[in-house]
Amino acid sequence: MSTAKEVSLPITGMTCAACANKIEKGLSKMDGVQEATVNFAIEKTKVVYDPDQTNVQAFEEKIHKLGYQVAKDKRTFDISGMTCAACATKIEKRLAKMEGVSNASVNFALENVSVEYDDAQVTTGDMIDAVHKLGYALKPETSRAETADHKKDEVRHQTGKFIFSAILTLPLLWTMVTHFEFTAFLYMPDMFMNPWVQLALATPVQFIVGAQFYSGAYKALKSKSANMDVLIALGTTVAYFYSIFLGWEWFATGQQGMPELYFEAAAVIITLVVLGKLFEVRAKGRTSQAIQKLLGLQAKTARIIRDGEEQEVSIDEVLVGDMVLVRPGEKIPVDGSVYEGQSAIDESMITGESIPMDKKPGDEVIGSTINKNGLLKVEATKVGKDTALSQIVKVVEEAQGSKADIQRIADKVSGIFVPIVVLIAIASFLVWYFVINPGDLRSALVPLITILVIACPCALGLATPTSIMAGSGRAAEMGVLFKGGEHLENTRSIQTIVLDKTGTVTKGEPELTDVVTASGFEEEQMMAFVGAAEKNSEHPLAEAIVRGVENKGISLEDPKDFEAVPGYGIRSVVKGSEVFVGTRKLMKQKNISIGDFDHKMTDLEDQGKTAMLIAIDQQLAGMVAVADTVKDTSKAAIKRMHEHGLEVMMLTGDNERTANAIAQEVGIDRVIAEVVPEQKAEEVKKIQREGKKVAMVGDGINDAPALAVADIGMAIGTGTDVAIEAADITLMRGDLHSVADSMTLSRKTIRNIRQNLFFAFFYNSASIPIAAAGLLAPWVAGAAMAFSSVSVVLNALRLQRLKLDRKEGAQ
Repeated sequence: MSTAKEVSLPITGMTCAACANKIEKGLSKMDGVQEATVNFAIEKTKVVYDPDQTNVQAFEEKIHKLGYQVAKDKRTFDISGMTCAACATKIEKRLAKMEGVSNASVNFALENVSVEYDDAQVTTGDMIDAVHKLGYALKPETSRAETADHKKDEVRHQTGKFIFSAILTLPLLWTMVTHFEFTAFLYMPDMFMNPWVQLALATPVQFIVGAQFYSGAYKALKSKSANMDVLIALGTTVAYFYSIFLGWEWFATGQQGMPELYFEAAAVIITLVVLGKLFEVRAKGRTSQAIQKLLGLQAKTARIIRDGEEQEVSIDEVLVGDMVLVRPGEKIPVDGSVYEGQSAIDESMITGESIPMDKKPGDEVIGSTINKNGLLKVEATKVGKDTALSQIVKVVEEAQGSKADIQRIADKVSGIFVPIVVLIAIASFLVWYFVINPGDLRSALVPLITILVIACPCALGLATPTSIMAGSGRAAEMGVLFKGGEHLENTRSIQTIVLDKTGTVTKGEPELTDVVTASGFEEEQMMAFVGAAEKNSEHPLAEAIVRGVENKGISLEDPKDFEAVPGYGIRSVVKGSEVFVGTRKLMKQKNISIGDFDHKMTDLEDQGKTAMLIAIDQQLAGMVAVADTVKDTSKAAIKRMHEHGLEVMMLTGDNERTANAIAQEVGIDRVIAEVVPEQKAEEVKKIQREGKKVAMVGDGINDAPALAVADIGMAIGTGTDVAIEAADITLMRGDLHSVADSMTLSRKTIRNIRQNLFFAFFYNSASIPIAAAGLLAPWVAGAAMAFSSVSVVLNALRLQRLKLDRKEGAQ
C-alpha cells in the first residue's frame, strides 16, 4: 500500500468563497483524493492523495475544467552540451517527467529550454541536477550580450579546432586523393604513405579534436540513450583501430608495399563534422538577426532633468516620471507623453507610417522613434521592459523559442532514430561479412562506418526551429508579431477573416466628407457659420466639422451663445445670426423648410454618412456630412486577402445601412451588423460551427472576447492593450495589409519547414540504403552529414530575405 502524498497548488481566477467551495468539492470527489481544502485568502489548495490512483496533472485538469487555472512559474534556461536533436528530445522528456513540471520545450537551434513548473513541487536546483545527470549543463538564461559573447567564443573555439584538425588531416586526404587514376600525376611523398606517419597524424585528430564526440557519447550511453556523438565516435573509432590492426599486421608479417588503411577516413570525418559545426554555429547566429536589429533601434542614453540639472544617463537608469529632453534628430529614449514642445516624430519603425506624426503637449510618444525637428520635453511613462520596443522583442523571443505542432513529429522521429541506425549498421555489417563477402572484414566495415556517420539526425532537429526563428523574426521586421510558433503555423489554414469596422476597416474617427449649399449661400460663408456654431461642442461629429472647416483655411469666430438640443442638434448665435445645425426633426420643429434637401440627405445616408442640415436666420443654408472614412489601404488589402482565397466578413455594432455601404466600398463579402459587443464572440462561434477556420481582426476592448474565441486573433497594434493581450498576432502597422502579410509569412514559413523536413528525411532515408550497399566512401558520408545541417539552416535563412509587395504579394 502506497503512502499518501500532499501537494499545494496556487490557483488563479477565484472571485469569491463560492469559487473556493466549488474547487474543493470537485477535487474531493476525485478517485484517490483523501482530503482537499481550498484557502480563498491565499488562493491555494492543499490536496492529500494516493499516488497509485491519481496525480497532480489530474488535479490541474480538473481545476481547469471547473473554470480556473493553476498558477505556474515560467523560466528559460540555457543548455550546453547538446550536439543533435536526440539530445534535445532526451532533455525535454526528462524535465517533462519531473513532478511539478507541466511543460518543457527545448529549442535545439537556440540552445535553451522553456519550463513551466510549480515551484512548490520542484526547484530550479532539482532541474539543473536532473539535466546534469544526463550529461548536459543547465543554467539560468544569460543576457543577450553574454549570449552573443558565448556564440563568438564558440565560433572562435570551433575555428581553432578545425584549423588544427585540417592541418593534420590534409596529408592523409592527399594520400587518398592520389589513389584515383585521374590524380596519378600528383606528387605524393613516400613518408605520408607510411602507416606510422599516418598513425601520428590521425591520433591527435581522433583523441584531441574528437574528444568532444567521445565525451558526448559516454554521457549519452550512461543515460541509456544515443545521439550524434555515439554515431560519430563509433564510426571513426572502428576505422581508426581497424587501421592500427592492419598496420600492425603489415609490420609483423613484413609485407611488401603499403597496406590500405582507413586513418584518413576517420580523420576526414571528424574534420568535416567540426567544419559543419562551425558553419552551423555561424548560421544559427544569423537566425537571431531580427532581434539584434530591433535592439539596434533602441537609444543607448537619455538626457534627463533631475534636481533642476540636465544630465545624460544610461537608458537603464531612466525612471517613470523623469523629464527627458529630446533634441531634433535624436531618438526618443523611452515611451512617454509630451510635456512641453511641438515636433514631428518619425514612427515608421513601429507603425510603418512613412509620414512623420505631429506631436503636441499631451500626445503619446513611443521609445526609439525619431524626433525630426522640434525640441521636446517628454515625461517618461514606460521604461525598461515595459516599453513598446521591449515588448516587441519579448514577443519575438517567445515565438522563436516556442514549438510548432509540426516540430513535435520531427522530435519523436529523431528520438528513436539513432538506436535504429545503429541496428541497421550492425545488420549491414553482418550481411556483408557473412553473406556478400564471407570473412572479408574490410568490405564489411566500410558500410558499417558509412551508415553510422551519414545517418546523424542533426538536420532533422534544425529543420523546424531555424525556420520558425527566421520567419517570426522577418515578420517582426514587417510589423507582424506572432506570439508563438503554433500561431505562425496555424495562420496558413485560416479560411475566413472577420473584420471589426471602426478603427480596423475605417480610421476610427469621423471626418467632414461633403458640403452642399442652398441657393443664395456661398460655401465659405456657410462653413464659417457652421464651424463657429460647433466650436464649443464636445461631440465627436462637431469636432470633425470644426477640424474640416479649419483645414479649409477658414478662420472661426467664437459664438455668442451655444445650446445643445439633445437628439436634434445645436443652436448658436454667430455674428449676430441664429444658427441651427441638426436633423430633419430640428428643422421641422423650427418651421424651416428643407425642400429637396430631404432626398440629398437620404442619398448621403445611404452611403453610410451622417448628414446635418444647417439653417441661418430661419433659412436653410445647406448641409454637411460626416463619416468615419475608410482607411486608404483597406480596399487593396482586402483584394489581397481574396487573392489568398479567403472569405472576408465584417462584424460591427453599427447600423446595417452604414455597414453595407462601407463593405461595398472595400469589397467585403458578407456583413453582420448591429451586433452588441458581448455578442461578437458568439457570432464568431457560429461561423466556426459552419466548419470554417476563423481569424478575427479588431482593435477595441469590445473585440477582446471575439479575438480570444477565434482560431487566430489578430489585434491592430494601434488599438487597446486588452485587445492586443487577447490576440495571437499583433499587427503593429495598424492597416489591413498586415493581415495579408501574416498569411503570406505563415504559408512561406511552413513551406520552408516542409522543404527542410523533406530534405532531412529524404537525405537520411536515401543515404542509408546507398551506404549499406557499399557505394559510399566514409569520408564522403562525413562531408554529406556535416553539410546537410548547414544546408537546412541556410534554407531557413532565405526567409530573412523575404520581401512583400503590397500589391502583388510575396516575392
